[in-house]
Amino acid sequence: MVEVVLTTDRTMMSNHHHKEFLGFGTTGPPLLFPEKFWLYFFAPKMKVIDKDGRPKEAPYGLRKIEAKLIEEGFDAAIIEPDHLRKHVKSAKVLLLSHHDYFGFGPPSSTFASLFKMETVNARSFARLIESPPVREMKRRGVKIIAGGPAAWHWKYREDKMVEWGVDTIVDGEGELIIGELVKKAMQGEKLPRFIDLKPSQSPSLDEIPLIKYPSVNGLVEVMRGCPRGCKFCSVTLRPLRFIPFDKIEKEIKLNVKYGVKDAIIHSEDVLLYGAKPPGYIIPNEEKLIKLHKLFKKHVRRVVWAHASLAAMVKGQRDSKLMDTLAEIIIDENQSWWGAEIGIETGSPRLAKIIMPQKAKPFSADEWPEIVIEGAGIMEDVGMQPAMTLIAGLPEEKEEDIIKTLELVDELWDFKAIIMPMFFVPMGLLKDKDWFKAYELSDLHMELLKRCLTHGIRQGKRILQNYFEDRWYGPLVMPFYRFFIDRIEIAARKRGYISEPGSHRGKKYENFNEIKEIKGEHIEWDKTCR
Repeated sequence: MVEVVLTTDRTMMSNHHHKEFLGFGTTGPPLLFPEKFWLYFFAPKMKVIDKDGRPKEAPYGLRKIEAKLIEEGFDAAIIEPDHLRKHVKSAKVLLLSHHDYFGFGPPSSTFASLFKMETVNARSFARLIESPPVREMKRRGVKIIAGGPAAWHWKYREDKMVEWGVDTIVDGEGELIIGELVKKAMQGEKLPRFIDLKPSQSPSLDEIPLIKYPSVNGLVEVMRGCPRGCKFCSVTLRPLRFIPFDKIEKEIKLNVKYGVKDAIIHSEDVLLYGAKPPGYIIPNEEKLIKLHKLFKKHVRRVVWAHASLAAMVKGQRDSKLMDTLAEIIIDENQSWWGAEIGIETGSPRLAKIIMPQKAKPFSADEWPEIVIEGAGIMEDVGMQPAMTLIAGLPEEKEEDIIKTLELVDELWDFKAIIMPMFFVPMGLLKDKDWFKAYELSDLHMELLKRCLTHGIRQGKRILQNYFEDRWYGPLVMPFYRFFIDRIEIAARKRGYISEPGSHRGKKYENFNEIKEIKGEHIEWDKTCR
């Protein structure tokens, strides 16, 4: 049995029916349908490859830590959460990771604040850490160390650290510190409560290990860090590193070896892979073509984790780069591909303040035009993205929301999901206050309704070919269509349908009015941001 156990809850230890975007379904509260339904359709259980409960696929970041520990000689393995009981007696250290421990991330906190209900992912993690195997491990003296992208959540819930017996939180890239930390834990030494890793403590390319076992949906990292410098993002604080082709290929081939035949190219901006100084913001056509040919040489289907609209427009204007990449990606195995893309705001004024490099090499004054041009490019090459907006940004004014509404209207026929999210204090804005549902103005509500209506409309279009690569597609599509239909019925019943231009001519409450809200809202804010 395993001494160093790594795990996470079901919403993370899932391949989401081989559709990464479906994982976002777990960031909502279990409304309209029972929670079991949400878990089945958005986070099905992961298969295991042996009697010990090692999962067939696991989150990529957890795989990196597992690999580092194995290389340093530890008896370490990722274990599927339903199999933890098999390792209760052998475990000496339990490592946890998550993208959203308490539902404080931008999508989750938005839904939680709106509906005053914990999200599916937050409920799922609580069940894991309160499960009998974890409780028994703690009773036996196992040290619990938590990290991952959502490590910062624990600073808001130190009470839960005490209640659940979490010993240490590691915030940052943990490859360089994890071995020493685990060694101290196994020797019974006292561990620091919080470890905040600085950018200077990030691993170099040579210090980043190759994963030993497959990642969820074949995700392979090609780049760390981001040169965009958006103030609301913590990734921009980390050094920029491009993973060499040989290491990328080894991880692709490892995934394929274990039967994971599709891939996600992971970067904060895939189109900036291999970009050159001084700004690292101009796409490197040669390296991008080589990168995509490398992936398609080994896998059937490729999607992107993230991309920027400015790089997309720049590459297309300069050399028809997006057309070239589409010719590589689109073939007999795939007719479209997706990515998560941040719009954040339709206001050039606000863009200059919170994301001045987002439009580079163009001016922030051109931001709405860049978004619209990028949408046209994506439509032409078969991309169907999930796009994000942020409501409640620091220094936001009424005029900024109106600009964003107008931009959504311009994208009305674009085949994409546009997700509005409340501002969460991260990156250079980590000292700012959260934006909460009870602070919503009528104009904010109009934006949320507009995006919901757009999402219902375009969701039906996207669903038409979403599962075309899966034999079970015709069987499951009616259920997801039913899910969208139920949302639409509920939205119409509550007056949440909003058509383009419906904000024009309306009078909204004073946007700058300060609301004094007491009672249940304040209590809710303390427990679930």
